[in-house]
Amino acid sequence: MLRYEIKAEIWVYPGKGGWHFVTLSTDVAARIKAAMTGLARPWGSLGVTAVIRKTRWQTSLFPDKASGSLLLPVKASVRQREGLHAGDTPALTIEIEL
Repeated sequence: MLRYEIKAEIWVYPGKGGWHFVTLSTDVAARIKAAMTGLARPWGSLGVTAVIRKTRWQTSLFPDKASGSLLLPVKASVRQREGLHAGDTPALTIEIEL
């Protein structure tokens, strides 16, 4: 298993739905992309487990052309459970089963 521990700011997508994301640093994104070559799902998504504080969930990372990085969606249930809002910068862990 690969594990990446980072801190990143939660932001809100400006379109419909109020989706909240974290943008991974480009160096971490590059390492994840290299490790998962050939494993992309539709839309280039990569299946991972994310952990913020006590909450663990299955999700996907999505490529972001604007930043050249990967985006991690942070579900409403996770934000509510952990008391998180846009602008917060939580420590999070991304785990990848290979």
